[in-house]
Amino acid sequence: MANQPEETVGVLRAMWAASGQRADADEACGPQKSCKNMKDVTFDGLAEPGSDLGAAWREKLRREGKLGTSAPSIRELVLGPAETQ
Repeated sequence: MANQPEETVGVLRAMWAASGQRADADEACGPQKSCKNMKDVTFDGLAEPGSDLGAAWREKLRREGKLGTSAPSIRELVLGPAETQ
């Protein structure tokens, strides 16, 4: 994972090229800085140690009335709706 930003930029360039878009990835994505206000934010305490953090997150969103089931998947957001045959 040492070169994750470079891999991410490569994936974005490939997606843009495949869709006929041209964009400067460095302009669109970098340079990255961490928000100093977020340096101490963690998910500790959201789930019991050893339990599924994703399930705990979904349960929290459900309790707060923020869990929508009609939203598209991440795949659909990135690649568009799947074509049915």
